Amino acid sequence: MVIVGIVLGALAAAAVWFGLSARVIKQYERGLVFRFGRVQEAIRGPGLNMIVPGIDKLRKVNMQIVTMPVPAQEGITRDNVTVKVDAVVYFNVADPARAIVNVQDYLFAVLQVAQTSLRSMIGKSELDDLLSNREKLNQGLEIMIDSPALDWGVHIDRVEIKDVALPESMKRSMSRQAEAERERRARVITAEGELQASHKLAEAAATMADTPTALQLRLLQTVVEVAAEKNSTLVLPFPVELLRFLERHTSVAAAGPTTPARIPPQAPPEAPAALESAAEGPPVRDIVGGEQPATTPKPRT
Repeated sequence: MVIVGIVLGALAAAAVWFGLSARVIKQYERGLVFRFGRVQEAIRGPGLNMIVPGIDKLRKVNMQIVTMPVPAQEGITRDNVTVKVDAVVYFNVADPARAIVNVQDYLFAVLQVAQTSLRSMIGKSELDDLLSNREKLNQGLEIMIDSPALDWGVHIDRVEIKDVALPESMKRSMSRQAEAERERRARVITAEGELQASHKLAEAAATMADTPTALQLRLLQTVVEVAAEKNSTLVLPFPVELLRFLERHTSVAAAGPTTPARIPPQAPPEAPAALESAAEGPPVRDIVGGEQPATTPKPRT
């Protein structure tokens, strides 16, 4: 009976010792053993691990990728625009010993470095880069955060800028700028279309000038297109060639025919006698007051 009691006591002590020294580490964790406050070089892997009760102390470190949102940081860009930018940081622990020994709280330390790096990136960048060139900024921000994190045993997987909050006045200015840009492109496209159409019309005009019949065919085609709409009024285009013909003949008629040299008329036979009698008699005033030559009446025979 004494032997049985000793065996049972030994089994109970072994069970208690096993319960105090056994530690279970999950697959995504690693164990760091402190013996009398000194870190052991061997890193405990996942599974069942044994420690010395009262002497060793096990510290579990999560090796999963941590998703840490960075609060929105307000800053002024290089082109003097006030913006608010928030981001998210993905990182994990690469060295459990340095993550526990070198920094008191690596989660808080990474958060603070991410905030200061984001503020610095806002001051070095322009507004257009924050809105359109985010990939380059993400890479630069990742390098800025990863530099001090390497000494803490933390690996920065990636950094992403989530949102850029702009003032309302800046939003209105950007909308007006975008509207003006769209209007400019619309005008350029319209002008290019008119230029191409003018080239085609010039080629068509040259072809019609070589073959006048083509102009008549085009006129008839236009008449057919207008008549198909069943309008009460039909407007026909007037041929330009006919206008030129009328203009040419009008200018010739305005110039007038060439007038021949004027021949003075011959005096009748009795004109000399009348002139002689007029010279002899005194002048007689007419009703108006003008002077007329006096004529002597002929005697009746």
